[in-house]
Amino acid sequence: MTTATSTVSTVPKESFWQLLKQAVAGSEQDYTEGSLPRAVFLLSVPMILEMAMESVFGILDVFFVGRLGANAVAAVGVTEGLLTLIFAVALGLSMSTTALVARRIGEKDPDAAARTAGQAILVGIGTSLPVALLGLFLSKSLLQWMGAPAAVVEMGWTYTAWILGGSTSIMLLFLINAIFRGAGDATVAMRSLWLANAVNVVLDPCLIFGLGPFPELGITGAAIGTTVGRTVGVLYQIRALTRAHTRVRVERRHLVFEPALAWHIVKISLGGIGQFLIATASWLGLVRILTPFGAAALAGYTIALRIIIVAILPSWGMTNAVATLVGQNLGAGKPDRAERSVWITGLYNMGFLVLVALVFIVWPEELVGIFTSDPEVLALGAECLRVVSYGYAFYAWGMVMVQAFNGAGDTLTPTWINLGCYWMFQIPLALVLANVLGMGPFGVFLAITIAESVVAVVGIVMFRKGRWKERAV
Repeated sequence: MTTATSTVSTVPKESFWQLLKQAVAGSEQDYTEGSLPRAVFLLSVPMILEMAMESVFGILDVFFVGRLGANAVAAVGVTEGLLTLIFAVALGLSMSTTALVARRIGEKDPDAAARTAGQAILVGIGTSLPVALLGLFLSKSLLQWMGAPAAVVEMGWTYTAWILGGSTSIMLLFLINAIFRGAGDATVAMRSLWLANAVNVVLDPCLIFGLGPFPELGITGAAIGTTVGRTVGVLYQIRALTRAHTRVRVERRHLVFEPALAWHIVKISLGGIGQFLIATASWLGLVRILTPFGAAALAGYTIALRIIIVAILPSWGMTNAVATLVGQNLGAGKPDRAERSVWITGLYNMGFLVLVALVFIVWPEELVGIFTSDPEVLALGAECLRVVSYGYAFYAWGMVMVQAFNGAGDTLTPTWINLGCYWMFQIPLALVLANVLGMGPFGVFLAITIAESVVAVVGIVMFRKGRWKERAV
């Protein structure tokens, strides 16, 4: 195994503040040369900020919707479950797009990278439209299928219709940012999410509570604000993607459908779609296991997961740097440098998440209390937050390993890991702990911690075998 000891000790010439300013402002960099800690830092900072902004979408909805009661929060949580299909396709296409664009950039072929970007956008639009139509016309039926109580369906079906109806904006927001990340232009991706959230943070309270000239739309207002914010972010992305000085410039000729290249993107993305569907189907299974325990259990679980995502998504931002570094360095014929970048980022990520875990373990009630005053929801949410946080040190490595495989274009290995650890282990374990052993919601929370830790261990073992270095994309 190649270790990161010598590389981690490398001290960049620039000061921390100079590097931070450079990371946020953005600059032309060759990530196949020079200091790896510096490369990880320059890529990670904007990616962390980008993922932090993505988490804000969900947090804002729960924060404001929480004022409308447990049924409203439960409706948001169930709708998130329904979004798994669009998230699966979006993330799967994003994984393949980042890997392909990064590999082409490493090979010094920006036109091939632009062709890949154009075909990925076309595929993304085509796959998001059916989900949008389902959401617009069958939102009530979908909520009922998820097992939501009648009161939750009645209150939340318009929220579901708006969120699912805006699936194309979700798809493009993920996908175009994946293009920027693969090119190493993480700053543009960050700015698009900042802009989208600026719109969202203004519209959400105005449309929910009817502030100023805006109508009072309740939970529906949260969905409209979020969808409009995402759409504004996509418009900014398109403008940036077509500018002359961007690293991957998509022109009209790149948007002419190329079946062979589009199918190549889809084939690579199938593993990414599969790994996310497996993981999130497991999440849906956990929701179904929790449903008999009532709306308070669902609401507490939803709030706790949103708080956890505040930490996990920025951490995914850090690990997204791995996908770019692995892809570009494999393209440049430097597999050892690609491997060193993985171990370095894993150490950084573990240190960060351990600190986050300490906060969540010590002050879970205070954090959950920001979103609800219901004593039962507060107790269950705090319990979930504390129990899940015990596995953060393991999660850090699991996340890095997943992105290392995906950056190499090996999306199948994480898929098999997810299949074994989630469907064949987590769901049965949650059923046994919650129902057979009578632990209730606590058993579900404990199953999450155990299963995610197993994912990390298996991921490290598979990564050390080194087969990902031979992956051609």
